[in-house]
Amino acid sequence: MEHQLTIYNTLDRKKELFVPLHAPHVGMYVCGPTVYGDAHLGHARPAITFDVLFRYLTHLGYKVRYVRNITDVGHLEHDADEGEDKIAKKARLEELEPMEVVQHYLNRYHKAMEALNVLPPSIEPHASGHIIEQIELVRKILDAGYAYESEGSVYFDVAKYNKDHHYGKLSGRNLDDVLNTTRELDGQSEKRNPADFALWKKAQPEHIMRWPSPWSDGFPGWHAECTAMGRKYLGEHFDIHGGGMDLVFPHHECEIAQSVASQGDDMVRYWMHNNMITINGTKMGKSLGNFITLDEFFNGSHKLLSQAYTPMTIRFFILQAHYRSTVDFSNEALQAAEKGLQRLMEAVSALEKIAPASASSAGIDVKELRAKCDEAMNDDLNTPMVIAQLFEGARIINNVIAGNATLSADDLKALKETFHLFCFDIMGLREEKGSSDGREAAYGKVVDMLLQQRMKAKANKDWATSDEIRNTLTALGFEIKDTKDGFEWKLNK
Repeated sequence: MEHQLTIYNTLDRKKELFVPLHAPHVGMYVCGPTVYGDAHLGHARPAITFDVLFRYLTHLGYKVRYVRNITDVGHLEHDADEGEDKIAKKARLEELEPMEVVQHYLNRYHKAMEALNVLPPSIEPHASGHIIEQIELVRKILDAGYAYESEGSVYFDVAKYNKDHHYGKLSGRNLDDVLNTTRELDGQSEKRNPADFALWKKAQPEHIMRWPSPWSDGFPGWHAECTAMGRKYLGEHFDIHGGGMDLVFPHHECEIAQSVASQGDDMVRYWMHNNMITINGTKMGKSLGNFITLDEFFNGSHKLLSQAYTPMTIRFFILQAHYRSTVDFSNEALQAAEKGLQRLMEAVSALEKIAPASASSAGIDVKELRAKCDEAMNDDLNTPMVIAQLFEGARIINNVIAGNATLSADDLKALKETFHLFCFDIMGLREEKGSSDGREAAYGKVVDMLLQQRMKAKANKDWATSDEIRNTLTALGFEIKDTKDGFEWKLNK
């Protein structure tokens, strides 16, 4: 292959050359949202991270089956094995059917993802729609001797599994670490070991969401859904499993144990995890109550926000950091992202105004610029480095517009292709318009018309009219720049 993508495999803790099992096909599974509340900035990061991976693998020529699940059952309070299902609790409090809660927030999640220009996955399975597959997974683990039934519930036997395999290889923990950090919870008496996790839970009488099984009327444990659905849609071995770093333990650790216990070997070849978004160094999330929903970012209504931020500003803010690094929220950082995005979009627009010359100026190497963008993406999706190269491209464009440099027809074409590929196709950015009914386009035409009148006035040496148009537009917040080919303008916020 022309491109050789290297990714960081969380399991081996090192970068590895990505070689899929069934090239050119790639199977990718990413843990999606639990739909009991509005999507927040923490949800945006994995969605955008793996959207970029999906886009880039497709660009490389792979046929990608991208599965992103919806957790709508089994995600208990405290993310443990006890307590009330989060969706069922919300349904009870609001006197709704659980699936009404799911559908309401799923609709809102999809709307937020569309605004962020996150492509839909190939398949979006629901945990509640795959109870049969999860029951079958539990059967296989029981048959293999790595689970036991207790009072109508079924638990994974971590200690027994650890004797034959290594429980904790993804997170780097040993069983003693797990035992020392496992909380004492109600219902632990059902377990042989505090580290054992639920594969199936017997429903209490008040529990709304329940299904019949060989062991009890109940519901699957949280960890079972991804293993069962990943196997159903991607097979017993697939290439990539991704999600937020907070899922490494216990969720993904338990998934590894379930797959090995049920089929004898690992299901996933490459594990990838994005890092967290923080506020003042603390993880942003629902459980901590410090999250800002995406809608609040888009309309600026949260008390921590000094203004509204567009979906593309949020996307660009996230892409400015490598997916494995922490991103700390601040208004200053978002405002800087807003300005940076504006610079890139202005460069894209300016490309259309450049007339090709017979040759490019010395020192301009568009092929090298493109090669560095490819190199950055192949180096574990290094989007910050791609953005840095695009800013270098913007500098070239601005120099050409100012008359300080030239671009040949071939280089101009190559630069346009590079910006379109990396800005739009791979990083998923797009130009945002203030309105969708044509009013903004008409508004721009009016400004253009005024500036054309100013050019005529200058040509006629009518300096009073020329200055009046410029001064009036400047007072209204417009920045006017005269160029060798005419003019440029933008409205400063």
